[in-house]
Amino acid sequence: MSLTDSELEMVSLHLQRENDDIPEEPDMILSDDAGNGQSFAPPPRIAARFYRYANNRRKSSAASSRRNSLSSTHSHTSSRSFRNNACQSHHIAQHLRRTSILESRKARLADRAAHAEQVRLRAALAKAAPRISNCEERALAAQQARERHLAQVAASCAEEVRRAKKVAEDMKERKAADERRYRLEMEEKLADAEKRRLEYKRNPRRPRTASSPPADAKNPLARPTVSSEDAAKRIQSAWRARARKNIVDAWFELGLSIEEIRDTSFEDITALLAAENLLKTTEKIMTLFVLLPDQDPASRNTTVRTFLSTYLILGHPAHVFSRDGAQEQDLINKAKDLIISFESALGKLTTFNYYTPSPTRTETVLLAHSAFVAAFNDWKARDSSALVETMVASFVSLDTIWQSVKDETVDEVANEYRNGIRDNQAILLSKIKKLAGPDKALTLIRKAIRESRRSKPKKRPAGETVRPRVAIDSASGSPIEAESAAMQAEAASELAASGAEGRHGPATQGHQAQSLSKVFTSVPENRILVHELSIDKEYRIDASPTADLRDALNRELCDAMRRGFQDGDSTNWTVAMAENIRGKLLRLLKAGNSMHTLISETLDPELIAKQCNQGLFSYGKFFGFIASILPKLCAPFRDGQVQALADELQDEGELSEMIEKLFRLLHIIDLLSLDYSNFLLMNAAPTLIKEAAGYEQRIFTQDLEEGKITLDRARRWWRSAAVNIHTEADRRDPWNQPNAINRPTVHKIYARGLVDLAISTPPLRDSELPETLELDRARISRIREDALRITTIGGILLTAKNLLKRDVRSQWKTEANRMWDVLKDGYLKDPATPLKISSLLESSHNMPPSTRAQLSSTISRLLTQAESGKLSDPVLKVLFQRLKTHIFNRVSASSSGERVKAASTATEGLATTGLPEFVSQVADICEQLGKVSEVDRKAHGKWYEEIAEEMEGLGMEGEELTRSSSLESGSSS
Repeated sequence: MSLTDSELEMVSLHLQRENDDIPEEPDMILSDDAGNGQSFAPPPRIAARFYRYANNRRKSSAASSRRNSLSSTHSHTSSRSFRNNACQSHHIAQHLRRTSILESRKARLADRAAHAEQVRLRAALAKAAPRISNCEERALAAQQARERHLAQVAASCAEEVRRAKKVAEDMKERKAADERRYRLEMEEKLADAEKRRLEYKRNPRRPRTASSPPADAKNPLARPTVSSEDAAKRIQSAWRARARKNIVDAWFELGLSIEEIRDTSFEDITALLAAENLLKTTEKIMTLFVLLPDQDPASRNTTVRTFLSTYLILGHPAHVFSRDGAQEQDLINKAKDLIISFESALGKLTTFNYYTPSPTRTETVLLAHSAFVAAFNDWKARDSSALVETMVASFVSLDTIWQSVKDETVDEVANEYRNGIRDNQAILLSKIKKLAGPDKALTLIRKAIRESRRSKPKKRPAGETVRPRVAIDSASGSPIEAESAAMQAEAASELAASGAEGRHGPATQGHQAQSLSKVFTSVPENRILVHELSIDKEYRIDASPTADLRDALNRELCDAMRRGFQDGDSTNWTVAMAENIRGKLLRLLKAGNSMHTLISETLDPELIAKQCNQGLFSYGKFFGFIASILPKLCAPFRDGQVQALADELQDEGELSEMIEKLFRLLHIIDLLSLDYSNFLLMNAAPTLIKEAAGYEQRIFTQDLEEGKITLDRARRWWRSAAVNIHTEADRRDPWNQPNAINRPTVHKIYARGLVDLAISTPPLRDSELPETLELDRARISRIREDALRITTIGGILLTAKNLLKRDVRSQWKTEANRMWDVLKDGYLKDPATPLKISSLLESSHNMPPSTRAQLSSTISRLLTQAESGKLSDPVLKVLFQRLKTHIFNRVSASSSGERVKAASTATEGLATTGLPEFVSQVADICEQLGKVSEVDRKAHGKWYEEIAEEMEGLGMEGEELTRSSSLESGSSS
């Protein structure tokens, strides 16, 4: 098909127009808004991917297009040169080639657009996903590299360890092989020597003869025939020798020696000595030396294990013995003698003596074994008895805790205590049974618990025994139990009213009248009452502090009455005494009660005055009336005293006897008043205890507002406790790592301050006691005295045990209790006190004169230091510090689980400390301090928090100064 020139021009014009419509690569726009004439640059991160390297860019289509190629140029030139002569096919081919180029370019542009879309989608996803910073990536990479490096190091170290172990094992095996070879060579040499010796001994020196033997010597005599019995004996002897040789060889193959055991760890050697093969071989070798005469398998097994314990004692004495005393050293020496004699006798067993030990060496081994077994049994009995005593005391201590908390805490806390105590008691019981046997363990525990509960003071029953009979209305006969709630409210209001009168008394009455009223009453202030009830729910008012003074005043009153009678003023004294007795008796009764009416009408002062003026008053009738009503007013436990007084009042007598009867009557009425006050206190106790914390807070706030007290001593006390607790934390961690134990809480600081205050040498100075603990002054002073007495007696007993070479864990309870009673009245108030204590110890334990003299001088020195309150002896200082640490660990326990754990390990801790005899006394101190801490923090907790915040607000400078000063004091100490 041929085209004309006009058609060719139209085709070329059409192709040129199409070429103008297709943009070049730099002009291509891939966005959807190309028709709007807007161009958008890609984001920087996408642009960086496409235009990161300049040499990777694709060259312009003008440079890379096939239109600039040689073929294209040649064809273009040729078509121009031969335009007129070329055929139409050349133009069609050029058109088709251009079309294919355009199609390929369109496809390439479509692929590029799709790739750009994928990049845009990936960028959007990457932007939406959470990013990991370069620092985290580097940290992860560093951690992975570190783990790989550590794994490589661990692998190389493990390889080195395996290689070293293999070399050591090879060396050990080579040494053992050399030793066995040397031993066999030595045995062969010894056997040869023994053979030659026997040969020389059997063939004496022959006489000098010709060198040529006789003719008949060349023909040896025929061996005599052996009987069947002799042959059997020889065979049996050879068989037994072979069996003994096998036993000895088996023992040597074990390689059991002191050096081998010393080089092996304690756990591995314990497992080795318990192996069945070793036990059987040891039993056989001990049978060879006649060390197992008993045929009982159990006793034989015990004897074998006892013999093997010699190697354990000599190889690892530090793991076997808990202390290094004279008995332990004696046991080590006897074990060494046994092993030396045994190995010496074992080395002499050879083929020539048919592996039979000589009688002399057998006897030596037997004697050494008997001495070792005796020493081992003594040591075991002493050690086990000390452990049993310690664990029984721990069991009893847990029982005491349960008895004290089971009725005084809520059910949840009581259940928690019970579960913890039962678990610990079960563990202790299993250990005690293992050491002492089941029957003996139960007997010891029952006896100890019985003695512990018997030694505790019995609580006075809160029923009819302590209730005065005035609680029952004689007219109606209705008991007071029906009005218990009203009685509690009435008693609480009565006590509160008396306290308010006492506090506001100075405004209405003089100082002398107030002091006199305090003397004549034994009831303390309300704040003291509620405080003591909060600490002890069974607290009762004690008349002893003012009993002697009141008796002295009553005696003066009776003497003045006697003088008045002698001066003729009997009427006024009789009326005054009757009115005094009437007032005291009416205070025991409720208004409206039949007994109240009877006493008020019978002992009416006006009626008695008229009778005295008319001469009709009779002291016999007066005492008879009092004797008839006193048994109705007293509590049941006063029946004996009241009945004795009633019998005495009904007897007639002279004036002096009458005055003495009045004195005894006043004394009994004071006791009845005390019983009635205790009865009111008992009924009001639940209400008072419930309101105790709030009441103490209000009274303390009122004293602060009135300026009667300040918190200066409390701040100083808290600051000292905080410095001490932070000093201990710095000693535990001098690098100040952020551990929980190094951040003392407010509870820990308070416990440290309370223990430092209570566990110190007496006396208690006013500057040491904070204002918040003023009501506990007597209690803290008593605890100080008890702590000093515990330390003094413990130091004396510890010195005596060391001088007599006894176990310090053994409990000398009898001696400790007797010394406790002796030192109750003072240390050196009686010059014979050191002599009493010395004789007390000498009567219980025999001691030589030198030990007695040394112990006496030590007792005098320790008592002198205790009397002065300055403990300079190293033993006393260490014991006192250990006692303080032990009490602090128990008082600072915050949860019931920690308290049970501390109490369960208290006996063991005190035994290790050197104070095993004072478990009950220390437990009593911890219980008192725990109750004081609980009551004080409930009442004064907000002031402690304010002081703690003030201490924290001092700034970092003060903290650094405190820390540096504490570190300096710690380093100097």
